[in-house]
Amino acid sequence: MPETSEVIRPAAVLRQVEAQQVVAALSNLDVAKGGVWIVNPGLWQRFDHAWDGPGGMAGSARLVGTIATTYGAPTRYEITIYRVTVTVHGQDLGWNVESLCDDALGYAGLTLRSCSRAELKSPPRHDPFRDEPSAT
Repeated sequence: MPETSEVIRPAAVLRQVEAQQVVAALSNLDVAKGGVWIVNPGLWQRFDHAWDGPGGMAGSARLVGTIATTYGAPTRYEITIYRVTVTVHGQDLGWNVESLCDDALGYAGLTLRSCSRAELKSPPRHDPFRDEPSAT
């Protein structure tokens, strides 16, 4: 069974206050502090338990999944979640794309289903690379 990776369409958007709540909570649950998350702009990673290796290394902790994010989009203080991946190990433990997101988003009182979504724009009406320029 391969890992599960899903593009979130339309992308989930954390508004400013929600983004601050989630990032603060996950940062407090950092693996360096005995928690299960590593949070960096662009990627949030969840492990099955706190890191227990020598010198602060992962040890026996294994990756459950990742949440790919874009900070500052669609506006400066918002965070967009656009892809989620659950490892085979995470699936074996019962995790899926929705439960991984819900674990993180719950710190702002959200779920993946209740989270705001990015506005999808309509594609252009013509192909600028194939259409002939109009004669003037």
